[in-house]
Amino acid sequence: MEGKEKKKKDNKSSKSDRVTLKKEIGLLSACAIIIGNIIGSGIFISPKGVLEHAGSVGLSLIVWVCGGGICALGSLCYAELGVTIPKSGGDYSYVTEIFGGLVGFLLLWSAVLIMYPTTLAVIALTFSNYVLQPAFEDCLPPYIATRLLATICILFLTWVNCSSVRWATRIQDVFTVGKLLALVLIIVVGLIQICRGHYDALRPSVAFEFSQDPSVGQIALAFLQASFAYSGWNFLNYVTEEVVEPRKNLPRAIYISIPLVTLVYTMTNIAYFSSMTPEELLASNAVAVTFGEKLLGMFSWVMPISVALSTFGGINGYLFTSSRLCFSGAREGHLPYLLAMIHLKNCTPIPALLVCCTATIFILCIGETHNLINYVSFINYLSYGVTIAGLLYLRKKRPNLVRPIKVSMLVPIAYLIFWAVLLCFSLYSEPVVCGLGMVIMLTGVPVYFVGVHWKDKPKCVYRLVERVTYMGQKVCNVVFPQEDLSETEPLTSSKATD
Repeated sequence: MEGKEKKKKDNKSSKSDRVTLKKEIGLLSACAIIIGNIIGSGIFISPKGVLEHAGSVGLSLIVWVCGGGICALGSLCYAELGVTIPKSGGDYSYVTEIFGGLVGFLLLWSAVLIMYPTTLAVIALTFSNYVLQPAFEDCLPPYIATRLLATICILFLTWVNCSSVRWATRIQDVFTVGKLLALVLIIVVGLIQICRGHYDALRPSVAFEFSQDPSVGQIALAFLQASFAYSGWNFLNYVTEEVVEPRKNLPRAIYISIPLVTLVYTMTNIAYFSSMTPEELLASNAVAVTFGEKLLGMFSWVMPISVALSTFGGINGYLFTSSRLCFSGAREGHLPYLLAMIHLKNCTPIPALLVCCTATIFILCIGETHNLINYVSFINYLSYGVTIAGLLYLRKKRPNLVRPIKVSMLVPIAYLIFWAVLLCFSLYSEPVVCGLGMVIMLTGVPVYFVGVHWKDKPKCVYRLVERVTYMGQKVCNVVFPQEDLSETEPLTSSKATD
């Protein structure tokens, strides 16, 4: 009996001493991650682009509502994939599991090289511009000042994410509430304007007066602009292994967050049109600031502060989730193994966070980051389509796989039809940009075959990698995490039946 008790005690203590990613993301934090990543700088930038391509107020509002609906379709597909393949890493993990290493690596390569560092750099620059704008009322903030403040912001939030998962999620929770309150302020002020009778631009007879003849190509471009504001809806899937009871909380967070964001975005645009004519909105480079100047009077400073808070929370969310992508890629052997290690005490992926931070600062130093946004958008939507096509392929290839959530086949098919139309018109409208996006992605092919597929490298290469890894471990105080198989047992057991 004593032996059994001792064995039980040893098992319990070894389980508690394991170095694993901590499950500290509950339902509230999960919703905050989705909402916090979606609501960033997009809602303060995209309304102008959506209206410009839609050609009328009415059609632009329809685009905003439908954009949220498309996100909901994609989110439902990702909910099924997230609980069927319960690994951190999102799109990358699913595509690697379904289509194999090369396709997964290409997605990882383009995301780590361009997609996330560029997006982080743009959001950080938006943050620094809005923070510095009150000090430079009559001119643009200095180039060096904006870069310096953006770099300080990135470094500070990297330190927070390295120090504690709980700190990072609490920052996300607080700033998500802050940015929602800022948008609620816009909505309330807009509704007051409507109650006072200021809604000429929203009357059906006026709202559908087109400034240009609507075409499928222009509507597709309007959807692309709206999609930029909605991007980030799939980011909770990047941290699945840190979600408490992911099979319950992952879909619940999606069902709560996406409709809420769609409602907030639509009402925010209605509020904009209650105080601005379409011409005024198109002439503005900072819609929320123009809105504040027109309606808030001496309190107009609230709007640039609100945008700064919104983007600060967005940077934190992107750092948190993109570092987990590096972590997942390294764990699969597609990136250096050092990036798959976590801190002994804090259980945070410090090497992966440092790589994301360095890549972002490098892109900040290059200069013009906005030119890369089109490449990012194309690669982003390419990855969405490939991932959801993978869901259909997995249904056919492994029909007996345990699926705690199983969406109707109409959901991924409807999303893929929309995706194909959007992508085709993007290729037709901007063939050079889309072509360069494909080139960036395909540069990963030789890297994959040399770095990953080629196993018989010279011994000196392996020795060099070992030394660098050992040095990195000592500097960052990191080790390989032990896997928690409690959430992956259904997937593993189903392999025997397939």
